[in-house]
Amino acid sequence: MSDTAPYLIRQEPFYEPQGNEIQRYEAAYAGRLPVMIKGPTGCGKSRFIEHMAWKLGKPLITVACNEDMTASDLVGRFLLDANGTRWADGPLTTAARIGAICYLDEVVEARQDTTVVIHPLTDHRRTLPLDKKGELVEAHPDFQLVISYNPGYQSLMKDLKQSTKQRFVAMNFDYAAADVEADIVTREGGVDADTAMKLVRIGESARNLKGHGLDEGISTRLLVYAASLMNNGIDRRDACRMALVDPITDDADIRSTLYHAIDAVFD
Repeated sequence: MSDTAPYLIRQEPFYEPQGNEIQRYEAAYAGRLPVMIKGPTGCGKSRFIEHMAWKLGKPLITVACNEDMTASDLVGRFLLDANGTRWADGPLTTAARIGAICYLDEVVEARQDTTVVIHPLTDHRRTLPLDKKGELVEAHPDFQLVISYNPGYQSLMKDLKQSTKQRFVAMNFDYAAADVEADIVTREGGVDADTAMKLVRIGESARNLKGHGLDEGISTRLLVYAASLMNNGIDRRDACRMALVDPITDDADIRSTLYHAIDAVFD
C-alpha cells in the first residue's frame, strides 16, 4: 500500500456547483497556489474540498483546527516508546511529504502563533522547517495547502494576520440559490422536491434574522439533517424543530418566531 492510499477518497462526494468554482480551484491547484475558502457554517466548504480532491485524484488530509492546537500538533513531535524516542510527523508534515492536499478547517480557531508555521509552505520556498528534529522538509510537487474559515465569526481575537492572508488566493462561498439548495436537500436528505423547497424557505427565513437575534442562519447541512429525520419517520414539524431551530438558538422569542415560520410553511 502506498503512502497516499489511506488518504485517497474512493467514492465521489456529492457536490452541486454554484458557478465556476471547480474551474477556479483547478487553476489554483495547477499552479499549486495556496487557497483560502471563506463562507458561512455548513454551506459546503469542506464538501467542496473533498470533491476536488476526489476529482483530481489527490490524497486529502483534513485538520479540524481548535484553540488548543499547537504547532507540534501540525508538524509533529518526539514520542516515547519501548525503544526510546521516535519522531512522529504531524498531518501538515505528512501532507508535505506525500504530496497531499492539506485542508485546515476553520483555521481562525487555531492560535496565531500556531498558524505561522504554515508560512514557509505558502511562498516560493515550499518548505517546512522541523526545528525540533533539525530537518527541512521540501514539499512534494503535488502538495497544496487549503484553509477555510467563517468570516461571520471574525473578531480582533479570531482573525488571520494580513501576513497570512496575503499568502493565499481566496474563494468566497455562500449558501446556494434556492433551487440548487433544494436539489442538494433532495439528493442528500432523501425527501421529495416539494418538501425540500419548503425546508429551503424555512432556512431563508432564519437567515434573514442573522444579526437580529441570530448569530448565524440555518445551514444547508441542517436542512439535510431535517430532511433525513423526515425520511426516517419523524413528523415534519418535529424534524424542523429538532434540526433547524433548537440547535441554533436558546432564545425563547427567536424559537417561537421560527416555530411559527415552520407551521406556516407546512400548514
